[in-house]
Amino acid sequence: MDLALLRTFVTVHRAGSFTRAAALLGLSQPAVTSQIRTLERQLGRPLFLRQARGVTPTTVGDELAHRAAPHLDALVEITEAGLDEDSGVRTLHLAGPPEFTSVRVLPALSPLIAQGLTLRTSFGNAQETLDGLAAGHHDLAISTDRPRGTVLTGTALCDEEHVLVAAPRWAGRIGPGLLRREGPQVLEHLPVVEVHESLPLVTRYWATVFETRPAAAGTVVAPDLRAVLHATAAGAGIAVLPRYLCEEALERGEIVALFDPPVPPLRTYFLAVRTGTLTLAHIARAHEWLLRAATDWS
Repeated sequence: MDLALLRTFVTVHRAGSFTRAAALLGLSQPAVTSQIRTLERQLGRPLFLRQARGVTPTTVGDELAHRAAPHLDALVEITEAGLDEDSGVRTLHLAGPPEFTSVRVLPALSPLIAQGLTLRTSFGNAQETLDGLAAGHHDLAISTDRPRGTVLTGTALCDEEHVLVAAPRWAGRIGPGLLRREGPQVLEHLPVVEVHESLPLVTRYWATVFETRPAAAGTVVAPDLRAVLHATAAGAGIAVLPRYLCEEALERGEIVALFDPPVPPLRTYFLAVRTGTLTLAHIARAHEWLLRAATDWS
């Protein structure tokens, strides 16, 4: 049995479609279809049921994938690692949101540099990073979306607490306890600093804490939470920020938390890999390192 056909089969099984598998393999969709048909003729059994949105493996397909995938992954590891591992130098391609990757992830991985790891980093939103990971552009991805399907595997990394903040001069206009007594309408006259026109963080906070939608539009929009933090500290308006990013500014008094809800809004980060790639030592080491580091993140 041709190993190339088995590799294509396992990729289709994990991707759930000929089109996605073709993108992962660098082949055309007709080439993938032809290879699967050839394998099915050799086996005398159908391996997939064709559907409008992809394919579903038959019981024979599931059995073959279960038996073949671990061995193919091991062969890929040998091929990618090479025979000479004395140098120990491997490049990890990492993707994630710019702020969290810069403040949390890259510092956590820095000790691995002394062990021979090299890093290449890309920034993007949740969907972009997962799409890039599935297409083979990255080895690890940090995403606030949980990976779906079988081509990617995601592990919860940590939760991020969101805080409603403003510079002291804006906080002074509200007064202690006013927001708790009268609700979010006391904030409607204040300018809002956000990362996007849709106000994703403010909208999520309002829905979770106040059970309503924000009435105000964005006054300052900057597509980086670090820019939002600095603009807020300078007095540009109110903002919702992750605590890990604004904790030091809160301690220095540059910004003030406007509200302390009984249950603060949380957002979960996931550490995602392509299924089967944790057999590669440098990816597995970085994956494990980040999971251990995240136990200290709050």
